[in-house]
Amino acid sequence: VQLQASGGGLAQPGGSLSLSCAVSEFMNYYAIGWFRQAPGKEREFVAVTAPSRGGGGETTYADSAKGRFTISRDNAKNLVFLQMNSLKPEDTAVYYCAARQGRSSSWLSQYHYWGQGTLVTVSS
Repeated sequence: VQLQASGGGLAQPGGSLSLSCAVSEFMNYYAIGWFRQAPGKEREFVAVTAPSRGGGGETTYADSAKGRFTISRDNAKNLVFLQMNSLKPEDTAVYYCAARQGRSSSWLSQYHYWGQGTLVTVSS
């Protein structure tokens, strides 16, 4: 499985950015997560969407993302999105999307496939 993250860039504090993750294979059996790594820090979980019977995906968020970020998936197009609102300077990081078969997880080690990352910078 190959993943391609895009949509990063520069945003002002309080602004918004939307990230996309293109997945190379049929996505219905994969949980797709977003992670981020700030300079000098470890990579951390942001959000994940797992397959659900309704097709919309079950979602889980890190505390830092709750209420500001929204993860969504389009299984027909093999795309996952991360809408980021009310951005803060501490959201500055390289954002990665990753995939694992089955249920969602916030543990990096449980993801087998990773994209190359897209840089998000939040600064005035």
